[in-house]
Amino acid sequence: MRYRPDVDGLRSLAILPILLFHAGVTLFSGGYIGVDIFFVISGFLITTIIRDDLAAGRFSIVTFYERRARRILPALFFTLALTTLAAVILFLPAQLIDYAKSLFGTATFTANFYFWKNSGYFEASAHLRPLLHTWSLAVEEHFYLVVPVAIWAVWRFVRQAEMAVLLIALIASFALSVYMTERGPTANFFLLPTRAWELLLGSLVAILPARVALRGMANEAAAFAGLALTLVPVVLYTDSTPSPAWPPCRPASGPRS
Repeated sequence: MRYRPDVDGLRSLAILPILLFHAGVTLFSGGYIGVDIFFVISGFLITTIIRDDLAAGRFSIVTFYERRARRILPALFFTLALTTLAAVILFLPAQLIDYAKSLFGTATFTANFYFWKNSGYFEASAHLRPLLHTWSLAVEEHFYLVVPVAIWAVWRFVRQAEMAVLLIALIASFALSVYMTERGPTANFFLLPTRAWELLLGSLVAILPARVALRGMANEAAAFAGLALTLVPVVLYTDSTPSPAWPPCRPASGPRS
């Protein structure tokens, strides 16, 4: 896959609101939406890479995971080492025990389960959980356990129905997310089944270019609409806005954990 500077630009557009949100800049009260942007980008990139490998006849599950490990693990372990050093110096014993549990969850890519059970993303206690952000990495890794095999199976057996299979999975995940918005908002936020539709949306975009190509003003209008849909929630959302949720930006029925 050739280098995509536009994708790197979207990554920057996603990470800056997250950083400014956690820094307490009030204008970016919905900056956490940057994580959703990352999920779409990840779905797009992974699906593109897998389909390109399948088309070239070089796809390998082992190679896929080996590339993921080389990309993720060195930076992750370096971050964990520095964070652990800071935790040992700064934390009280009870806090250090909690940190050790989250460290185990991060190292085993189960951090989203740990934080789902022990900490809402917007609770005050989250400020003492320096690995809270690794929940999204765990969600992505869970997605990567499923999607390579799923794409290979669809490509191998029902390639003509690729779009239909993807849409069914996307709609099912989105419907579950809508259902869980009020019934389990914390699980809705942290777990793959209710987040998969965002990654699958990126997968859908990866499949579309061969079938849909916008040109001229239509392409510019679509780009502008996408940019607006990306940036408006960053300003309008707050920590009490149900997310993910439908309809977007609806009032919360009560405090969200």
